Amino acid sequence: MNRAYRFRIYPDKEQQGLLARTFGSCRFIYNQMLSDKIAAYEKDKKMLLTTPAMYKGRFPWLKEVDSLALANVQLHLEKAYKNFFKNPKSGYPKYKSKHTSRKSYTTNLVNGNIVINKGKIKLPKLGSIRMKQHRKIPADYRLKSVTVSQEPSGKYYASILFLCENQAEKHVGTDKVLGIDFALYGMAVFSDGSKAEYPMFYKTAQKKLAREQRALSRCVRGSSNYRKQKLKVAKCHEKIRNQRKDFQHKLSCGIADTYDAVSVETLDMKEMSRAHHFGKGVMDKRKWRGK
Repeated sequence: MNRAYRFRIYPDKEQQGLLARTFGSCRFIYNQMLSDKIAAYEKDKKMLLTTPAMYKGRFPWLKEVDSLALANVQLHLEKAYKNFFKNPKSGYPKYKSKHTSRKSYTTNLVNGNIVINKGKIKLPKLGSIRMKQHRKIPADYRLKSVTVSQEPSGKYYASILFLCENQAEKHVGTDKVLGIDFALYGMAVFSDGSKAEYPMFYKTAQKKLAREQRALSRCVRGSSNYRKQKLKVAKCHEKIRNQRKDFQHKLSCGIADTYDAVSVETLDMKEMSRAHHFGKGVMDKRKWRGK
């Protein structure tokens, strides 16, 4: 079983510059490989096999960033194709936008190139970065990979993936079973008759968010005030997202500690938000439902 720990990291100015180049290189190589695959299929009706190494001759600046990050981009693109052919509803792979795509990349542990020690994490090409490790990692966990990301608010995070004990092999009792169903009013309805009331964080913060977005719309795009106001809007969204995560993790943790087995109906929340015209209310609870 895999388990991930997400810690905030504090890169210096030089490391921030390399991270920005790595994010850009990953986006560029993804778009380039996707473009070449589409062109090859339209010409020969065959799927072209592409690798990052094929582009380093034409674009030597790709050698500046972590090669494992580029290799993971190739795996992500292949996975996107497999998901499309397996379930066309997932959509054909799309180009990544410079302005709207998520800034992140994944690197793997190879020959001790990733080390966590005394509040710091060592990453390939970047070196040692200060990290706020707010929880202890068990000694028997084996590190697999690290995903570095930057939030729109400017904060950097490292999501560290570990291989831990396979709990599926342990015997689990089924004395206490809980069924969970979706509720339009509140978070969910449980089979024992209780309900999980949901604070609706997005609706609560909607007035403040609208005020900050109106102020952003009045700023001249690209100006200093525009960048400052854009950061305020990003922080509003980040607070709402953190409130949702906190509520959902506390609820799911309480259920996991109390019951032996849990049964949940699989729903397409995006389609429900369109069908019932409860877009904001339904989508505010979408993450916990898993779809």
